Amino acid sequence: MPAAPMVRIQAEDFDTAAEIGRLTQGRADVGAVVTFTGLCRDEAGSLSALELEHYPGMAEAEIGRIAAEAAQRWPLSGLTVIHRHGQIRPGENIVLVVSASKHRQAAFDAANFLMDFLKSRAPFWKKEHRADGHAGNWVKAKAVDDEAAARWRKTEVTKQT
Repeated sequence: MPAAPMVRIQAEDFDTAAEIGRLTQGRADVGAVVTFTGLCRDEAGSLSALELEHYPGMAEAEIGRIAAEAAQRWPLSGLTVIHRHGQIRPGENIVLVVSASKHRQAAFDAANFLMDFLKSRAPFWKKEHRADGHAGNWVKAKAVDDEAAARWRKTEVTKQT
């Protein structure tokens, strides 16, 4: 029986190696671990920080629903999603997805699915802080993110063991 997905929203940074260890320690059934780490870009030197705001409780619940759907669609041994909030400087971590499974394809697909839906459904608001000191803008949603998530609705996956 796969473990329930672990979801955390936090201001502090995360340790990718420790999160992988948490999912794999003592698990002889894990044959693949896929990680995705999203970093803050500097936007060609124009960005000093990205500020991420969220609605506590709502963000965890929505990410939990997305993660639970991934766990239903693929035979995962474990799944972790960590998303940071607050001011994040260029080069710093924003999001981590770790998926563990018996076989690599399930781990890759689950991580890809999670990121596509985090980009389009997770309730975070992002504001740019500009390096030149001028007021930054709120980052608008992108149609390409909605299109990436929509492809999963066309693709139904049967759990393989």
